[in-house]
Amino acid sequence: MTLPLVLVGGVLLDRLLGEPRRWHPLEGFGRLALAAEARGHADSRGRGALLVVALVLPWVVLAALAARLPHSWLVDLLVLYLAIGWRSLVEHGRAVASALEAGDLPLARRRVAFLVSRDTAALDEEGVAKATVESILENGNDALYGALFWFMVAGAPGVVAYRLVNTLDAMWGYRSPRYRRFGWAAARLDDLMNWVPARLTALAYALVGDTRRALGCWRRQGCAWKSPNAGPVMAAGAGALGIGLGGAAVYEGAVEARPPLGAGPAATREDIGRALRLLARALRLWLMTFAVSVLALGLLGVLERW
Repeated sequence: MTLPLVLVGGVLLDRLLGEPRRWHPLEGFGRLALAAEARGHADSRGRGALLVVALVLPWVVLAALAARLPHSWLVDLLVLYLAIGWRSLVEHGRAVASALEAGDLPLARRRVAFLVSRDTAALDEEGVAKATVESILENGNDALYGALFWFMVAGAPGVVAYRLVNTLDAMWGYRSPRYRRFGWAAARLDDLMNWVPARLTALAYALVGDTRRALGCWRRQGCAWKSPNAGPVMAAGAGALGIGLGGAAVYEGAVEARPPLGAGPAATREDIGRALRLLARALRLWLMTFAVSVLALGLLGVLERW
């Protein structure tokens, strides 16, 4: 029964230690991807797909080989810890909230820029709060629940594949002229790998918040968002909190009209803390549900190999 212990251990390590300040493997992978893009970029879906495979597959194979080693649970624990970004998300969210509470809007704008890709220089306090809550809800799936899901499904190789694809999508998954074709494979593969965990995340947000409102917002608004996975997650999260998100945002100097999400007043700085607490409650629900499932399957003899 090492899998449940590794799962909880990885979450606890992230909570206690946070991300490594230097030499984080994902940062190194990002630099590798930049070098590969510089040498291999072309306005071609095929070239982009080839680079995704070339960048991701060797590390997945290496993780699979490591799983065959004695005491491989230590490798699993390390990989899961490095794949989770819960504490980092909490720290960034609290940093923005503290700047807003201190009345330092310029500092809050600079801090929220670490969380979002939109232009933040002209955001007012409401815009900063909305951007922060949206990032917390969306990245709760990308940096926490999605990683846990793929670890549960496929162990270290699964979570390595998920986080590397997620990183490439964050770098290349844009609809700009440079990436519309080149980044297509990374974006579509990330959509595919996130389809199930995103909906489990949305359901968890709904169950630990205002359930009826969250489910209603998910049903009405989730499919209108440009991302097939971020839409359900943020709509359900906003509904669970009883606040309004979405609306127009500026990206690379151009205003993008985004549909509204949630139901209720626009997010405020107090809602940043509420979003972080929603994240924590949803995590407890994930872990409890998994523990009960493992126990039930173990009693049936299905999980004897663990």
